[in-house]
Amino acid sequence: MFALVLMPFHFLAQDFNQVAEAYQQSYKHEMNGDYQKAISILKDVYQEDDYAINLRLGWLSYMNGLFNESVAYYNKAIQLKPYSVQPRFGLAYPASAMGNWNQVKGQYFKILEIDPQNTTANFRLGMIYYGNEDYAAALKYFEKMVNLYPFDYDGLIMYAWTNLKLGKLREAEVLFKQVLLLIPEDKSALEGLGEIQ
Repeated sequence: MFALVLMPFHFLAQDFNQVAEAYQQSYKHEMNGDYQKAISILKDVYQEDDYAINLRLGWLSYMNGLFNESVAYYNKAIQLKPYSVQPRFGLAYPASAMGNWNQVKGQYFKILEIDPQNTTANFRLGMIYYGNEDYAAALKYFEKMVNLYPFDYDGLIMYAWTNLKLGKLREAEVLFKQVLLLIPEDKSALEGLGEIQ
């Protein structure tokens, strides 16, 4: 059963055309790289209880290098729609730019609570753990991704390398060869196989 999504009530009090024009102008300024102007235009029609505008201001603030403001807007969007994964992915950008990896991982963990099959969150957590050389932790996230998408390059290559780092040479060899079926002559897969032989 699907829930009906209605426009927020404040659009009855505020001219929809004015809001639509602000969004249009904001996109135009973003395309030109003028993030401050794109932000300013939306702030003129800002409504605190509007999920979309908080999400958009989170993105624009991040692009403008205003990381604390970006986090605040994304958190507001999360408060408004707690089961949406969209602002959680968004929040990971400014959090990572500030080096707050616990906050980044926390958002990905929350996404996986909401949507355990989310391949992007699984992959990114795997990459964080792989980068920290915690291969055992990385393995479970890459394994989940490969179980969901068995013939996907990113998942296969990272699953193969993680197995290799853990000394699981047979598993790694099979995975590297699978990568070569997907992308013949792939340099990373050939390098991995070279380390095994």
